[in-house]
Amino acid sequence: MPIDHDTAWEIAKLDATAQAELVAAGELSAEELLDGAILRAEAMEPAINAISWQAFEIGRRRAARHAIMPPSGPLSGVPYLIKDSLDYPGMPSVAGARVRSRELVSRSYPLTDAYDAAGLIPLGKSTMPEFALLCSTEPLLGGVTRNPWNAGLSVGGSSGGAAAAVAAGIVPVAHASDGGGSIRIPAANCGLVGLKPSRGVQIRARAPHLLDDLLAVDILLGRTVRDVAAGFHVGNAARHTPPGHLPRQRIALILRSVEGQEPHPLVAAEILRTARLCAELGHEVVEARYPAGLAAAAEAFQTLWAYLGGELTDMAQLIGKGSPLGALVEPWTQGLARWRDTLSAERLEAAFSTIGLLPPLLNELFARYDLILSPVVRDPPPPVGDLAPTRPFEDLRSFMFAYCAYTPLHNLSGIPAISLPLSCGDVPIGSMFAAAHGEDHRLLLLAAELEQASGWPARWPDAVRRQWRSAVSG
Repeated sequence: MPIDHDTAWEIAKLDATAQAELVAAGELSAEELLDGAILRAEAMEPAINAISWQAFEIGRRRAARHAIMPPSGPLSGVPYLIKDSLDYPGMPSVAGARVRSRELVSRSYPLTDAYDAAGLIPLGKSTMPEFALLCSTEPLLGGVTRNPWNAGLSVGGSSGGAAAAVAAGIVPVAHASDGGGSIRIPAANCGLVGLKPSRGVQIRARAPHLLDDLLAVDILLGRTVRDVAAGFHVGNAARHTPPGHLPRQRIALILRSVEGQEPHPLVAAEILRTARLCAELGHEVVEARYPAGLAAAAEAFQTLWAYLGGELTDMAQLIGKGSPLGALVEPWTQGLARWRDTLSAERLEAAFSTIGLLPPLLNELFARYDLILSPVVRDPPPPVGDLAPTRPFEDLRSFMFAYCAYTPLHNLSGIPAISLPLSCGDVPIGSMFAAAHGEDHRLLLLAAELEQASGWPARWPDAVRRQWRSAVSG
């Protein structure tokens, strides 16, 4: 049956698992879920700019195929968005970059094959900063992606479009990737659940690349823990069954970053509130600090980021064949390349040496604690423009690496971490938990317990509610 705006917005209030249950019960079809998502995209997109490429016809073809031979599973029939850095047949992979081709790709990798096999229905591509090099989504190509909670604040990045689309109710889940905080930061800024899995747990999403394979992981982000857990299992290489009970945890409360900087008072207050909630649930929370040796992780990450930006700039110049560099890559990416050119081989060697030293230091910490509770980022969501790629490079470099000082440690060391939307204020502020390598399910079990205690899935941005009412009345 045709889906009207009223029905589309009612569906949006359901998480992906509940939407899939409607399909499995025969109450709605995958085609009807997709039609509802398209209606919501058309209503919300002018306000948030989260979709870089519409692929409604690809979605309709997959939804029609679903009607003939529906896969079983907790996400079967659910519409979702793909981050613009992930190849999917019939769509371009632009990665927020002007220099990238708009040619439709034909290849796929195991992760998107697994999403297809699980019955997920692609709606299109989500926006991101150029080459995922910034933690805000304000690329010169396509413009600013707006935060559904407050259009004047950063949505985060690099999976900013994914987070904005889920927070606005367009889709219940969206593909995201994290190479230095790129899932957890937008999840924190948009009031979502964002898990960065352990290194090596998720199946391949892209072609092999040294830094990408070292730092990045891919998963679905969402509004509920069960949706994120379902996405984790779809892309899980091990396919093992998680434990079903979480015993009392010993949690290290760490407010300072590895370099010793303090968070913004509003962020600190929210993390302390989360600590109190954990204690009320029976867990032991102990104030702690990172070992001094972890401070080197910050410089190691910055070194690798400079090399990554430099490599991408070099690639752009080869593609551009003599075009002015400013027409090929953004000022931020150019600045990373210039910075890379000043770094010594010894500094690069030190970066990789530091990575090798992280596991024993963290193992020592996890021998005393089950989990670490910390901020996701130093500040509440910053104003749009503070992390714009056109900001003078030295100013932006100083601000960005201080702002995202908490998340790169987990990418460098390969341990899992999760951002949870436990704040109750007008602006989302995430709380981050980390665990030892391979302990992803410990994080998901605690997250489910905290979700039940706080009830965050019922919270929606007021601006989204207003847009819903406007669409329904119109």
